[in-house]
Amino acid sequence: MNEDILMLQAIERYIDGTMLPDERAYFEQLKNNTPEIDQMVVEHSMFLQQIDSYSNRVALKHQLNDIHEKLILQGNIDEGLKTSFKGKVVQMYHKYKKDMAIAASVGGAIALVISGLFTYFSPVVSNSKLQQLSMEFAVIKKNQQVQGSIINEVKSKLPKNASLISGGSGFLIDTKGFIVTNAHVLKGNSAIVVSNDGDEFNADIVFIDGKQDLAILKIKDEDFKAIKALPYSIGKTNIDLGEEIFTLGFPKNDITYTQGYLSSNTGLNGDTATYQIQMNSNPGNSGGPVFNKNGEVIGVLSSRQTQADGVTFAIKSKNLYSLIEELKKEDTTFQKIKLPVTSSVKGKERKTQVKKIEDCVFSVKAYNKAK
Repeated sequence: MNEDILMLQAIERYIDGTMLPDERAYFEQLKNNTPEIDQMVVEHSMFLQQIDSYSNRVALKHQLNDIHEKLILQGNIDEGLKTSFKGKVVQMYHKYKKDMAIAASVGGAIALVISGLFTYFSPVVSNSKLQQLSMEFAVIKKNQQVQGSIINEVKSKLPKNASLISGGSGFLIDTKGFIVTNAHVLKGNSAIVVSNDGDEFNADIVFIDGKQDLAILKIKDEDFKAIKALPYSIGKTNIDLGEEIFTLGFPKNDITYTQGYLSSNTGLNGDTATYQIQMNSNPGNSGGPVFNKNGEVIGVLSSRQTQADGVTFAIKSKNLYSLIEELKKEDTTFQKIKLPVTSSVKGKERKTQVKKIEDCVFSVKAYNKAK
């Protein structure tokens, strides 16, 4: 039997849970160590979901046909009176067409209102298959309630009566305190950034590019001590499929390390501005840097696919160069920003890379000042 067919059969048994425990453990180890097999599992899972959806539609069609035939046999539908029935429908239409037009207008208005509300409040980005990775208000509010006494004890720099709106991650792109994050992380009009050791710093929102979903913050806090040199560089070119990558971010209060690999050089629906990466991600990861093995930033985490486990998307790092150019055109006071072009952690073992990089990654919290 063809090896590809055997592999597909194994994948199906893995997905439907019919593998024996020992076999499943071996297959999971193989999947985790082989990017191609992991990608096959994701794609086949989506394929099976589409087959199930099609099967359900066919079953519904057959069910409706059975009901139709049953009504004919019971005399509730007379197929021989189609002409008469059609005439009655036309008469009813002319009689009630004014009422129908009013109902259609009201229904259309309601549909537009519901659509607008859904667009405004939904955390999904222009496609039901895509979810932003920012931390939303409800989650932050819950954290505030649980940790309120702790926040007061550490004398948070969050202004009194300010309302936290959203949060995510960000990272330094310049030693003078310039930080990149996603535009969708900054739903408030002000922001603070929190370092790995819990120190808080006030920051200004200096530039937002909604189209690219990128934003720049500038730390303006006397407690912030500028870093002499950033340990990583910002990449300008695409990386290879299957290349191992990792990220640091704040899906929770503590900085979190996650690793994965590049599964596609384009994002959802062939978007050339983003990468598709195989990596677990959670709300709060938005704005986090994605690194390759050389300690080079290759992307900025932004969203994940809701219908496939581990399929995450990152904005390509080369877009940061055009972002800085746009900022400099808009405000000439930012001419001295220089993106790092060399990596001092290239060739270092992973734990050493993380140790040097983590102080440059921040938790970002957006809030609205009380009036």
